[in-house]
Amino acid sequence: MPIIVSAHKIAYMALPKAGCSTVKRALAQIDPDVTVDVGTVDDMDVWHGLYPTVRFRPHRWEAVADHWRFCVVRDPVKRLLSVYTNRVAQFGELHNSRKLKWPQFAHLTADPDPDFFFSNLEDYMQAASVIRHHVLPAELFVGPDLGAYDRVYRTAELARLADDLQARTGHAVDISRENASEMKLELDDLAPVTIDAIRPRLMREYALLGGFFTNPLA
Repeated sequence: MPIIVSAHKIAYMALPKAGCSTVKRALAQIDPDVTVDVGTVDDMDVWHGLYPTVRFRPHRWEAVADHWRFCVVRDPVKRLLSVYTNRVAQFGELHNSRKLKWPQFAHLTADPDPDFFFSNLEDYMQAASVIRHHVLPAELFVGPDLGAYDRVYRTAELARLADDLQARTGHAVDISRENASEMKLELDDLAPVTIDAIRPRLMREYALLGGFFTNPLA
């Protein structure tokens, strides 16, 4: 099922690495079924436990057609690069992958530089489920038709989302950002051969999200 706030008939499809921790925290503030004291929680895993991210399923989406339905999307380049800066560099999550010790992944390292990581992205996706989850195409989470939503927000518009949630529910919403990457990485920081390696993946993403973001590879 989508993430639902039943009391206010709100349905949200979460996209990994597109402000979902922040949005889930915001929804917890207006959801009377949530008993956690939002103001005292400093662990984003709490929000993911309350509202697990699920993949898009048409029949489940149609089941909430009478709800106000929204999603949040992120520029594909920024979303992909944040997988490295946040999950790899900041949290070191590749060190938790037991598969990295398997012989077929002997060529991989748990501490890759950006070029090595993105040049071997397919292998890292196989070796670490956390990488796979955050790299999977946006369409798997938000569906193939963004026109099916009442509102699609860019991550830069989260303050507007907070205002809209407050207007719909009558409850004040703090949209404080969760899980921001500490490291900054730009597309131009990657070697040309690395950009070529991820180009097909990004082109597919911009085919879905081109109405919201300018494709720097076009």
